[in-house]
Amino acid sequence: AFFIAATGLADGKKCTTHWAYAAEFRARFPKVNLLADRIVTDDGGIYASGGAYSSLNLVLYLLEKFCGKTAAVWAAKVFQIDLHRTSQKPFVIFNNQKSHTDADISRAQEYIEQHYQERLSISALASRFAFSRRNFLRRFKEATGNTPIEYLQRVRVEAAKRLLENSPGNIGEVVAATGYSDVKTFRLLFKKYTGFSPTGYRNRYRV
Repeated sequence: AFFIAATGLADGKKCTTHWAYAAEFRARFPKVNLLADRIVTDDGGIYASGGAYSSLNLVLYLLEKFCGKTAAVWAAKVFQIDLHRTSQKPFVIFNNQKSHTDADISRAQEYIEQHYQERLSISALASRFAFSRRNFLRRFKEATGNTPIEYLQRVRVEAAKRLLENSPGNIGEVVAATGYSDVKTFRLLFKKYTGFSPTGYRNRYRV
């Protein structure tokens, strides 16, 4: 995707790349419509995949597009490739978004990461770090790309992923351990950030 974008051919078109390089890609190629959660993109003859092994999904996509679904299904079975893998969300590892230089916001991030199990509000966080609510929201978004609440959600979901991968606790226990009181809300947020239900994620990635 980086090579394609560097030619200018992808300007104004949809494209994907490996999730770990999404921020760098956006910074270098702002004219490209990056869909970082996609495994494969196809826009006006510009094809891209989300990583080294995702190129196999791109091959299947092209087989289905030009040769039909029967050929794609046959190839998927022969080469043991998941034909229906369309999102990178399950593979994303939250990197804490700390490449910025705003020391005050870094401290706020660290506080959220250490206290995500507690009830945290924007007003309380702003007050703790001597911000007005409005200034805190602006600075946090500029530094991390997320609002404080989105950041808290991502920290909690990452903690939930670790529990689902490594602990025998039921979903209710995972919900409580990550700071949520409502199972329905937790399920919705977990699926938003991973593409899986909590149970589906555990079944696939449990260690």
